[in-house]
Amino acid sequence: MRLRPDQLQQNLSQGLLPLYIVSGDESLLVQECCDAIRLNCRKQGFSREVLHVETGFDWSELLASAAAMSLFSERKLIELRMPTGKPGDAGGKALTEYAANASPDNVLLIICNKLEGSSTRTKWYKNVEAAGASIQCWPIDAKQLPRWISNRLNSVGLKADNEAIQMLAERVEGNLLAAVQEIEKLRLYTNADVIDADTITAAVADNARYDVFGLVDRALEGDIKGSLRMLQGLKAEGTEPPVLLWALSRELRTLCQCAEQIEQGNGIDRVLQNQRVWDKRKAVTRNALQRLRSKQLQQLIKIANHIDQSVKGMRKDNSWDLLEQLVATMAGAKLATLTQGKTTSASD
Repeated sequence: MRLRPDQLQQNLSQGLLPLYIVSGDESLLVQECCDAIRLNCRKQGFSREVLHVETGFDWSELLASAAAMSLFSERKLIELRMPTGKPGDAGGKALTEYAANASPDNVLLIICNKLEGSSTRTKWYKNVEAAGASIQCWPIDAKQLPRWISNRLNSVGLKADNEAIQMLAERVEGNLLAAVQEIEKLRLYTNADVIDADTITAAVADNARYDVFGLVDRALEGDIKGSLRMLQGLKAEGTEPPVLLWALSRELRTLCQCAEQIEQGNGIDRVLQNQRVWDKRKAVTRNALQRLRSKQLQQLIKIANHIDQSVKGMRKDNSWDLLEQLVATMAGAKLATLTQGKTTSASD
């Protein structure tokens, strides 16, 4: 059978299946599904054995493990870690044989990275799926993330209003592990019945990673000295340039899209609504749009791309110097021009 990750717990409550294959590139969901299966096995007294499928792996080990009794238990969880999801001919035959003779005294848990469509159409995969369950863990996209966050909050006894959920979704932007960590922090931080955006802002105020967003807002407010001081503080705390560049670039792209729409004659209120700028940030966004036009923002995006190349070693420029230029210009300093290895003022 095929199960979604959110269906696994209910299925496990009805009893363990002899085979599971968990795959996907969303590591948190893969980990949680595997942990749920392991926990149920442990509660029922299963011992555990781990097999790693690497070059030269002897597939007879799988069948031998299934046949051998554990010294500690009559029941065994065999964890087969096969990252590629490609067992080859020998592995396919072994898995097909295992599925055909699966013992109720054992559970085989196969763990893979994201599987290609061709892999899920193979004979061995279909046999494993027919004898047990397949769980594919797809990434949570931007549209699904608010609902996922809401369900996750509910699972730990928390509720949040829509603005708070949207705020958290934007700040973690698809990083489910970061979302789980922040939800746990909220659980410890607040006793409020319903979490709002102010609660989230206060809860993450002392988290250096989220000071990145404070830096963005300070630049949008036009505070050149304050934003540069915050940039230096983040540097001193060990924040890496790619993290800063990600937040700044994302904001610049949003501002550029807003500016282009405004210059086409659209009202700013409608533009901000279309770009899904949440209420708490409309004031700083308006401030920036009064100072920066689409052509300037396009130049800043080019600088951001330049920084990305320097971070990756494709240019010899100092990434931190360029970040200072980018932040200062966003905050209202005169736009500078770039030359290989140095930055000069546009008026030089």
